[in-house]
Amino acid sequence: MEKASQASTVHEEQHESPKFGLVDKDPSRHEVHPVVEEVALERNFSFLSSLGLAFTLLNSWTAMSGSLGLVLPSGGSVSMIWGLLTSAVGTLLMVLPLAEICHSYPMSGGQYDWAYILAPKRYKVGLSFFTGWMATAGWIALAATAAALGAQLITGIINLWHPDYTAKPWQQFLIYLAIVIQAFLLNIFSVRALPHIDRFAGLWSMCGIVIVVIVCLVCARGNYQPPKEVFAQWNNETGWPDGMAFILGLLQSVFGLTGFDAATHMIEEMPSPATTAPRVMVSAVLMGAGTSWIFMIVLLFCLSSFKGVLEATSTGPLLEIYYQATRSKVGATCLIMFNLMAFVFVQQVLITISSRMLLAIARDRGMGHASRFLAPVHPRLKVPVQSICFCTFWVVVFGLINLGSSIASNAILSSSVVLLQISYFVPILLILIRGQKAFDGYNHNAQWSLGKFRRPICVGALIFLLVTSITFTFPPFIPVASGSTMNWVVLVIGIVWIMCAATWFIDARKMFEGPSELEERLAISHSS
Repeated sequence: MEKASQASTVHEEQHESPKFGLVDKDPSRHEVHPVVEEVALERNFSFLSSLGLAFTLLNSWTAMSGSLGLVLPSGGSVSMIWGLLTSAVGTLLMVLPLAEICHSYPMSGGQYDWAYILAPKRYKVGLSFFTGWMATAGWIALAATAAALGAQLITGIINLWHPDYTAKPWQQFLIYLAIVIQAFLLNIFSVRALPHIDRFAGLWSMCGIVIVVIVCLVCARGNYQPPKEVFAQWNNETGWPDGMAFILGLLQSVFGLTGFDAATHMIEEMPSPATTAPRVMVSAVLMGAGTSWIFMIVLLFCLSSFKGVLEATSTGPLLEIYYQATRSKVGATCLIMFNLMAFVFVQQVLITISSRMLLAIARDRGMGHASRFLAPVHPRLKVPVQSICFCTFWVVVFGLINLGSSIASNAILSSSVVLLQISYFVPILLILIRGQKAFDGYNHNAQWSLGKFRRPICVGALIFLLVTSITFTFPPFIPVASGSTMNWVVLVIGIVWIMCAATWFIDARKMFEGPSELEERLAISHSS
């Protein structure tokens, strides 16, 4: 009774004296999902396990190596090496202001919550709803991309050993499905094991890159490419001018660094989130960019035929490079297992993050009437079972769309990047407009304050986001002779926007009032 009285007092205080410009027209909304309020997520993630989760999630060196087909025709080695550095700088410009926001407002909804807190009163609800939808859709698309890349690696291994074999679309889909299902089961029944799995996955990824680099360098000794071929070889097969081709080639490295906001969506499951989450965000980007840059340089030094890599459509560029470096099918297969298992590990992390993002929105009724079904946390399993099922369902749908089509696969990859970038754009723009006022009373630690550098950093981040997000919707090759050279990312994003608008106008605009219990959740995060 005493706890119930205290909770009631909190709700009344928020209704009578709200912060962040919140005017709660319906205080009863806090009682819509009693299961969500009674069952808390356990704080299982320490800094190391959270960093392992973020490094595993970005999985930059594996993500970039698995998507080499995007960059090789759009600049070749120049885009691989110098484009990666460009993307790293752009991503750091994005992550720094978001880490500053996260320190002051450590909320599990991440950019969804921040859009509401930072926006002018008139636009709070709409911007928060839109940002949350973009972020959730982006994470689900990212999960679909990881499973698709993992399935492609497996069929590539089969093709390496059996050159006459051609994988049927349904066979590739079954492999895709197996990767997704194992991640689904881990998220439902092994939530307490996830931090340990993430630590192991981070260790696997870090050991993997060291082993791959050493083996490739040793096996290719005496046959290295000259430095000019590694650092200055330009290859433009896109039909676009060189400058545009270079920007299009950034998709590979931007994709490898996308998802640094993962730590924010696990805030309810980590201790001291106000300091842990920002540290994880920045550290993951720095580690991901550094390891990937070294890895890309080694790959370029160790390949023997750039043309052979470009033409390796069956095995894939990465497996072809491993084969050229080791001159052994066994060696190439052993090396590719590090990449394959990394995609398997990252799959369970992506399901975790997308379901937590969905949970944050659903418990605030951002999914309309479906929120009542999606929001509860299972009292025994201590996980949002329905949210996990919902995210997994859409990942499977994306897999059906793929069914072996590289066009659809590239569209889903591009859309995951663009959707998440849209969600980053909103809070960065808002703190650029509001400046230090955005943190009044909540900037607890000066080490996370950008101070006088906030404005130029935010401007740089917004320019990078605008240029890349718009460019990534362009066709990768011109002229566009058929659907095979069209970029279908516009269609994917358009469908997401239509679903978002439909949900809003059908019922969410009558139910959704923004994130609930902000003060209480902030107090818990800062005191944890």
